Amino acid sequence: MKIAVIGGTGLIGSQVVRDLRAAGHEAVPHSQSTGVDVIGGQGLEEAVAGADVVVNLTNSPTFDEASPAFFRTSMDNLLAAAHKGGVGHAVILSIVGVDRVPALDYYRAKVLQEDILKAGPIPYSIVRATQFMEFMDAVLSWTADADTVRLPATPIQPIAAKDVAAAVAEVAVGAPLNGVHNIGGPDIFPLDELGRITLSHKGDHRTVVTDPTAGMFAAVEGDVLTDKDAHLATTRYTDWLA
Repeated sequence: MKIAVIGGTGLIGSQVVRDLRAAGHEAVPHSQSTGVDVIGGQGLEEAVAGADVVVNLTNSPTFDEASPAFFRTSMDNLLAAAHKGGVGHAVILSIVGVDRVPALDYYRAKVLQEDILKAGPIPYSIVRATQFMEFMDAVLSWTADADTVRLPATPIQPIAAKDVAAAVAEVAVGAPLNGVHNIGGPDIFPLDELGRITLSHKGDHRTVVTDPTAGMFAAVEGDVLTDKDAHLATTRYTDWLA
């Protein structure tokens, strides 16, 4: 199959391209660095021409109130180009529980992206993943100072980027789901505990203070970012750290 991977040079996209090529498919990465602009539209029609599948892994440059505009414009442009090019399957990557955190601008924007895809002219699949292991350092940095890191006890089910990429690649070469495929890591941790495990592994002696008001995940109520019934990846967080 010929698969156009938009956002194909990033953390997930580069690994999706690698996995697809290893399986014998013609996977072509596209991004701003290759001359494809999902907002301005430049290079999009050429990128998807002749593709059986388009995988969209582009992301908003901000997580704030500007993010809905990014996803609306990028999806409108991409679906128009893909429809014109006769693409038979469109795939995006989203977030487990994304429709259950209305307090976050970025999550509402991702729901918008999903809705645009569902209403569009192309058979589709949505892969929803739990939080990436690779993002923990960023999460810690949001609420850290010289002595402490403040984190809520929000349940988190960390998954390795390589496992996300493998799932996206598998869905991309299958029949369109016209629905959602949930994937998650094998274990669930309170975020504050995950912070302590991470700092201990790094030899970082700062103290994690449990603070239900700290950081982005303070807006999450309950265990909506986890899914015990998802397709579970095998990489455990402690093994990934090691």
